[in-house]
Amino acid sequence: MEKTVFGRTGREVSRIGLGTWQLGTKWGDPFNENEAMKILEAAYETGITFIDTADVYNGGQSEKAIGKLLKKYPEHFYVVTKCGRALNPHTDEMYTPEAVERFVDGSLSRLGIERLDNILLHCPPSSVFKRDEIFAKLDELKKAGKLRDYGVSIEKVSEGLDAMEYDISAIEVIFNMFRLKPAEELFPKAMERKVGIIARVPLASGLLTGRYNKDTVFGAKDHRTFNRNGESFDKGETFSGIDYNLGLEATEALKKLFGTEDLIPYALRWILMHDAVSVVIPGASKVEQVYSNVRASDMKELSDEQMKGVREIYDKYIRASVHSNW
Repeated sequence: MEKTVFGRTGREVSRIGLGTWQLGTKWGDPFNENEAMKILEAAYETGITFIDTADVYNGGQSEKAIGKLLKKYPEHFYVVTKCGRALNPHTDEMYTPEAVERFVDGSLSRLGIERLDNILLHCPPSSVFKRDEIFAKLDELKKAGKLRDYGVSIEKVSEGLDAMEYDISAIEVIFNMFRLKPAEELFPKAMERKVGIIARVPLASGLLTGRYNKDTVFGAKDHRTFNRNGESFDKGETFSGIDYNLGLEATEALKKLFGTEDLIPYALRWILMHDAVSVVIPGASKVEQVYSNVRASDMKELSDEQMKGVREIYDKYIRASVHSNW
C-alpha cells in the first residue's frame, strides 16, 4: 500500500483510505453493523490506515463501529471525523464555539477514545470559514488535548482558500475526473502550507465506476434519486453536480481512453497522480469494494497521454456545467 505523511500532522497514512458515509449499507438502507465490521476488517487486512467518518453518518453508528475497530487495532488507524451537519437549521448562526465542543465530545464518546486524530467542519455555510471564534475554539480544544489536529470539508475552492488563513491541517474536497478545479489554485497553496488534501467523492457517486447506464435505478431514499438538482443538499455532492446522462456520455469516452469497462482503479489512480492529494477516500457498502478500491495503489502511473485525455474529456463534456460553480 502506497503511503505518505499526512500534511503537517507528521502521521504516515495509506494513500487509499476508506470513506464511511455508506458503511455497510447502500445509501438509504438500514445500517448493517455486521457488514460494516466486515468492511472495516477488510480495510485493516488490505493495509488501509486512513478512515474518514462523520457524526451524522448512519446516525452516529459509523463512528460507533469504527470505535469497536479501534479497540482491536488501537495504533493502526488514523481517523478523521466531521461535525456540524447535525445542526438544524444548518445555518451560520448555529455554528457556535459551544456547539463545536459538543460535537467533539460526542465523537469522542462514540469512537471510545480520549483524543480525536482530526476533526473537520463538515461543509458549513461559506461564512463560517471566516469566523475567528470557531477556529479559536478548535485551537482551544487542541490545547486541551481533545484533538490532535483540525481542518475543514468544503464544497467550494474559495472556502478552502479562506480556511487556510487559520491553523488547519487538512482540507477535504470533491476531486475526481469530473471535478478538476481544485488542482488549479487550492492544491498549490495547500502544498505550500503543508495542508493535507483528502479527495472525496472520487467516483462521482458511482458514475466513474463505469457500471451505470440509462436504465440503472437507484432506491427512493438514495441521494442519487432525490438530490440530482440539489433538492436536499449541495447539488455537487450527487454525481459531482453533473447531469446524469451527460456523465454517462463522458464515462463512455473514458472507457475508450483506458480500454476498459472497469474505471474504478483508473479513476483512483488518476487522483493519486496529483502530489497534493494525501489520501483518496472511496466508500464501500460491501467487502468486495474495499479490495477493488485498493487495486489502484498497485497500478503503474498513468501516462502523459492518458492524463491529457482525461483533461480533454473534461473540457468537452463537463467543464461548462461545473467548473465555475464549485
